Amino acid sequence: MLAGLLALPFSVLAAEPVTTAATAAPAVSSGVAGQLTQLVFGLLLVLGLIFFLAWLLRRVQQAGPAGKGQVIELIGSRALGPRDRLMLVQVGNEQILLGLSPGTITALHVLKEPVQVASGTEKATPEFAQRLLELLGKDQKDKK
Repeated sequence: MLAGLLALPFSVLAAEPVTTAATAAPAVSSGVAGQLTQLVFGLLLVLGLIFFLAWLLRRVQQAGPAGKGQVIELIGSRALGPRDRLMLVQVGNEQILLGLSPGTITALHVLKEPVQVASGTEKATPEFAQRLLELLGKDQKDKK
């Protein structure tokens, strides 16, 4: 409202009665309400677009190659410390033992004979979780 008054020539302001300023106030406030509504709808449109693009990206990534078509498969993993791990991966017919540390991956050994891993449908329970279940008196078979 102040910017509108400053834009008017000074001579027009001096000649106008006070009632004109009072009638101009509703026009300015309706303009502000219109701008506020437009701002809210614009914000909702942008947020909706962001959520739609995130959903679309997730759908496109899921449509990628299935787990069965993967060439590299993780056989096993063991933590050596808070940031270091050993990983056994299978690439084609070869199994490779990898050492992972922050910023580096090192091939430690290529196994001559592949390690046979039981491919059961049950996931291996971490040692802590398994012992906790034993202490609570629950058998792992009860979880099914």
